[in-house]
Amino acid sequence: MEHVHALPIEDVPRRFGTSLHAGLTDAEVRQRLARVGPNVIATKERASALALLLHQLASPVAYLLAAACALSLYFGDWQEATAIVVVLAVNTGLGFFTELRASRSVEGLRALGTRSARVRRNGHTRVLAAEDLVPGDIVLVEGGDAVPADIRLVEASNLSADESTLTGESVPVDKSADPVAVDARLAERSSMLFRGTLVTRGSATGVVVATGSGTELGGVARFVEQAEPDSSPLERRLERLSGQMVWVVLTLAVLLAGLGVATGKDLRLMTEASIALAVAAIPEGLPIVATLTLARGMWRMARRNALIERLSAVETLGATTVILTDKTGTLTENRMTVRRLLLPSGEVDLLERGSGAPVEAERLLRVAVLCNDASMGEGSGEGSGDPMEQALLRAGGTAGLDRAAILRDHPLVRRHAFDAATRMMATIHAFGPRHLIAVKGAPEAVLAASRRTGDGERDRPLDDATRDLWRHRVEDLGARGLRVIACAERMVDEAGSHPFEELTFLGLVGLEDPAREDVPEAVAACRDAGIRVIMVTGDHAVTACSIARAIGLAGSGDRVVEGAPGGLRDGLEGISVFARVSPAEKLSLVRSYQERGEVVAMTGDGVNDAPALKQADIGVAMGRRGTDVAREAAAMVLLDDAFPTIVGAIREGRVIFDNIRRFAAYLLACNLSEVTVVGLAVLMALPLPILPLQILYLNVVTDVFPAFALAMGEGRDDILERPPRDPGEPILGRPQWARIALHATVMTAATLGALAVAEFWLALDRASAVTVTFLTLAFAQLWQVFNMRASGTKPFRNEVTRNPWVWAALFLCTVLLVGPAYAPPVGAVLGLVPPDLGMWALILPASFAPLLIVQLAQISADARKRAGQA
Repeated sequence: MEHVHALPIEDVPRRFGTSLHAGLTDAEVRQRLARVGPNVIATKERASALALLLHQLASPVAYLLAAACALSLYFGDWQEATAIVVVLAVNTGLGFFTELRASRSVEGLRALGTRSARVRRNGHTRVLAAEDLVPGDIVLVEGGDAVPADIRLVEASNLSADESTLTGESVPVDKSADPVAVDARLAERSSMLFRGTLVTRGSATGVVVATGSGTELGGVARFVEQAEPDSSPLERRLERLSGQMVWVVLTLAVLLAGLGVATGKDLRLMTEASIALAVAAIPEGLPIVATLTLARGMWRMARRNALIERLSAVETLGATTVILTDKTGTLTENRMTVRRLLLPSGEVDLLERGSGAPVEAERLLRVAVLCNDASMGEGSGEGSGDPMEQALLRAGGTAGLDRAAILRDHPLVRRHAFDAATRMMATIHAFGPRHLIAVKGAPEAVLAASRRTGDGERDRPLDDATRDLWRHRVEDLGARGLRVIACAERMVDEAGSHPFEELTFLGLVGLEDPAREDVPEAVAACRDAGIRVIMVTGDHAVTACSIARAIGLAGSGDRVVEGAPGGLRDGLEGISVFARVSPAEKLSLVRSYQERGEVVAMTGDGVNDAPALKQADIGVAMGRRGTDVAREAAAMVLLDDAFPTIVGAIREGRVIFDNIRRFAAYLLACNLSEVTVVGLAVLMALPLPILPLQILYLNVVTDVFPAFALAMGEGRDDILERPPRDPGEPILGRPQWARIALHATVMTAATLGALAVAEFWLALDRASAVTVTFLTLAFAQLWQVFNMRASGTKPFRNEVTRNPWVWAALFLCTVLLVGPAYAPPVGAVLGLVPPDLGMWALILPASFAPLLIVQLAQISADARKRAGQA
């Protein structure tokens, strides 16, 4: 129900047809359960394994290979058909098992609701499964409970809730039953408890107002379902490249067949030639090597504490232009820390001092330690209680004040819990024959209850001018993004004395959720890499801006915006911080940047981040502090929660793109040479110089192993000093296509030259001539890996020659290419004969010729470039 947070308390039970004292009857529960359904969050139906398998087959390359297989079967060529089926099965299997691991983000939301709840029904309090709740149920909660549904409070005592996973607030929120403004934002609805959050303190009674998908958490689930991530830049480029090649291949094949038939050639021969042309043009190894390359990127990132959930995410990171990052737990430690103490005699920065504190601060810290309900964990273990009170205990420890030791000397006599009306809490302790009242709370409230101020060992009256001075100090700390509380004390004779009057004001405590130490360097590295880092948080603008400046994310001229109003697509320049942002607005922000052509990475750890994590080009979740929902929605999980790990991932993504570009150019040059060899032979009325089955075998060998070896490169040292790629930049641009054409031309010339020598000079038989052609082209393609060195590097010492994988691939491929010729059963299938010394004397020089020509051309080009720069 809209605006239920604004309803007066007495109207709530009536609007939901329930009784505060008796609750609903079983009959009413059954009726409502039938109407609204169980208190669970609906999830999308899982995609079946069959659907995933069919998705892998729905690609242009698969269609063309299937067509070639069908034609081979039609003409009775079972060997060739079987070989094509094997290649198709390998490609399909790799893609299938990769997609099978796709994230199931909405299912993580369900886990937050699988708990029990204390409910008042038929006049009795029962413990029921949370999924059995219906609107109108009366629920009782207390500290430590997970909220099972959206609840409108009707009674609350000393209540606060941790809503950081839903709203992004870094500290627990005080709650009360009093109505709030109709237009209050989610984080300001203090009269509500929301499903999936945690009660940190106090107790309350409330009316269930929404269950299941109707809750705020259910709304997040709907956003996650709506947030459909687009395919990655790499996937789009590979798909476009494959589609273009298929149409080119089909056109060439049809033209070749038509030309042959028109000139009187045999239909079956021309069909076989067309199949050979089609098989030659398709880089069957491209998807295989791309998958293996991305998988290797996953392994490398896992060793650096980044778990990749989707293969394409590795490359996508390399194209990132904008990082939208959450604040709490991502840029900050998600751990409240006492930053400053403001004493009557001056200001103390505890972080700068390290351990220890001035003697005059011990009085204030003693009150902060005594007036405290939290406890510290043993050793390095986590404590319990309010994070702010734990921070006060840690601050007391810097001054040697241990709460347990103090309580042994000054035992607790009475406790006055925090009251939302007074905005203070107090504890009373035995102090010899007298009693010490320790008070902490909101600065305005503590100041109003104080009559003196502590000044060293003597107290002096607190006049109006001094009060105004303290109020200005409170505003100053708040402007620095700190949360401020005040401490006071009073010595009395009776333990029953009123705790909140005639107090001695001791000073202010400024707390913050500090920035992680390694974040500023990571933000600077992103800036050097041309990547914008923008904070998107549910916290207050002042706090967010303070953290942004501390880590170097925001400068003096940058803008800070509260919320994310619509129509921001053309007004995003200069904004470094979005504060007080809701889940829907986070999703809208991601889409706005994507509409501007940006490649967006979104980091986060909470339920409220899940929709944007899924919508982003690359969602990055925190592994330690992140919720299951965030981890399932993300494409990458940081196991160490370290923002700098993202920088390492971006570098890895850029290296992988460069490597993919390198091996794609290698593959296409090799395949283009096969196309031109077959096409020119047909046009010149020559017999087929290389058979379709040989081409398929050649593609499997030379398209996979050398290409994968090229993909194992470590990348350039200055790769993070370059700006991000244009998201629209193709894998292969004009410079790459020019090199591909050159390399293919010289390999074609060498192969046809070897064929001509074998046919007309050596007068070899048909099988021997085909063997010479096959091995010449095969070894020319192997030596082609050395032509993939970067421009400006040395011919004999470069990133290719230093790559041990390249040498291993060359050795393996040599065995796989030469072996079949000397193994009669395999050679008979492939149409090869054992080459003699005379044939090798032709094969080796002819295959080395393209390498020599290209290297001489590249040396000349590098020399001209250096001369032009001189």
